[in-house]
Amino acid sequence: MITIFLNFSLKGKKTGSFEGRVRKYLTDISIYLPFLNDVNLVLETSNNFPSGAGIASSASGFGAIAYALTELERILFKKNKVDVQKASCMARIGSGSACRSVMGGWNLWGKTDDIQDSSDEYAVSLNPFVHETFKTYQDTILIVDKNPKKVSSSKGHKLMNNHIFAQARYEQARENIHRLLEVLRTGNVFEFVVLAEQEALSLHAMMMTSNPSYLLMLPNTLNIISSIRKYRSDTGFPVSFTLDAGANVHLLYPKKIKDDVNRFIQNELIRFCEEDSFIEDEVGEGPKVFIQNF
Repeated sequence: MITIFLNFSLKGKKTGSFEGRVRKYLTDISIYLPFLNDVNLVLETSNNFPSGAGIASSASGFGAIAYALTELERILFKKNKVDVQKASCMARIGSGSACRSVMGGWNLWGKTDDIQDSSDEYAVSLNPFVHETFKTYQDTILIVDKNPKKVSSSKGHKLMNNHIFAQARYEQARENIHRLLEVLRTGNVFEFVVLAEQEALSLHAMMMTSNPSYLLMLPNTLNIISSIRKYRSDTGFPVSFTLDAGANVHLLYPKKIKDDVNRFIQNELIRFCEEDSFIEDEVGEGPKVFIQNF
């Protein structure tokens, strides 16, 4: 019987639901980190965005936990550096998208013939060949709904098992990753617009046509999408959107037009956001370790 001693808090408060998930996760990865059975862990986690609202809080959380534990392993066993591939593999066990959250910049999860070292087990960095335009790409998250999403990511994935359109979706995804890699190499922002929006809408189309079906977009989600497309048509700026598994909208655009887009947000989009809420983000540098020794 594996016993892991854990003191867990989310935003300074005890939370039974996520703590249970973390405990199970630690048990699952203890095969890779046997020392977990011999330490007392204190995990304090928080996000600057709503948890469970479809903005990848699980990905950031499990990515941070996996990286921190791999850093702890480095310290305990006096290794020269963190094993990032191992951190990515362990993060995936907690949340699939988390495997891409242990490295900065652009990362790929999933085996493809286009990238030699790609894998279904961990993410690999694409940064060596990414065009400069995409290294500073902006992401403003427009908060339409702060409430937890109606269906969890894991339940959403299970709905795809017997989905009538599943095979076509897999083929589309494989083709789109091939196209996206070329876009990232060349800096073709207008082709990026097409791919980002096609992927977002395909995800929600699969949810809407599953059994049971889910409609995760809200009226203001559609209002924002319509406004973005009109703004793009009027200005010629390569602004695009993507969607997580929820109602909130990610507004994507090159950094050089940030001032123009900020005015667009204030003048047109903020009225569709709950309590005028939005989060300004961009391509990140990856995890940062604040305490390296103890």
